[in-house]
Amino acid sequence: MNLPDIFSSSDVKQRIREALAEDLGPEKLDATSFALVPSGEMAQARLIAREKSILSGVTVAAEVFRQVDRSLTLVQNQTDGAEVKPGDLVLAVSGTARSILIAERTALNFIQRMTGIATTTRRYVDEAGNPDVLILDTRKTTPTLRTFEKYAVVCGGGTNHRYGLFDRVLIKDNHLAHWTRKGGDLAGAVLEARRKYPELLIEVEVDTIEQLQEVLAAKPDWVLLDNMPPVKLHECVKLCRGICKTEASGGITLSTIREIAKTGVNAVSVGALTHSAPSADLALDFI
Repeated sequence: MNLPDIFSSSDVKQRIREALAEDLGPEKLDATSFALVPSGEMAQARLIAREKSILSGVTVAAEVFRQVDRSLTLVQNQTDGAEVKPGDLVLAVSGTARSILIAERTALNFIQRMTGIATTTRRYVDEAGNPDVLILDTRKTTPTLRTFEKYAVVCGGGTNHRYGLFDRVLIKDNHLAHWTRKGGDLAGAVLEARRKYPELLIEVEVDTIEQLQEVLAAKPDWVLLDNMPPVKLHECVKLCRGICKTEASGGITLSTIREIAKTGVNAVSVGALTHSAPSADLALDFI
């Protein structure tokens, strides 16, 4: 699996710094460890998987330890995107006990959250059962943590949709309601968006075949087929063939994704990949 370099995003290390600062407070204090653990006392710990999962955030967890104490020794036994089972060693760390304890929870918060998203994504990819259909994430992410969560989707075999409001035009129902209230038609909205931002992909949301037929005249790059049953999706895919790509969206679950993936759509977007993924069970144990 070819994964992007999560640290190519300039905000990743800053988010980690902020997470540590949130935990340590303005005095940079771990009151419990400073009270009970002598300065300079050495320790070893292992980050262990406690359930079957798809890893994401191993390098992020390692960076948390490094930011706390550059003298810590880290050995990564697993890589992002790897499947692990209970008892598998993910990361070994040795050095001062205080430093390990300070980093522990923040490192776990990142890797548990990211691994949970990667594992959920893999379940959707596997259940879809169609490698020709992209399983897309959405913008339903935790504020300020989008880079981490979208990276985790890729670790699980999913594909990133637009990153934010800036990198694709996605004309949704509220945009269309505003546009048509001013007298515009649906095709006109696509044409105006392309005139303003010719370098961006143009996607438009429709929820009826009549709306689809209207927007196809403007040849958008993608159409988002919202909350349509499989029979209607089949019909829409036929209408779009040779004109634009198709994305199914709206309340899609593990129990419905396989039938939707059979309809011929190019992609299925699932907000649950990020907004409803449970954290994975990993633990840091001293040895």
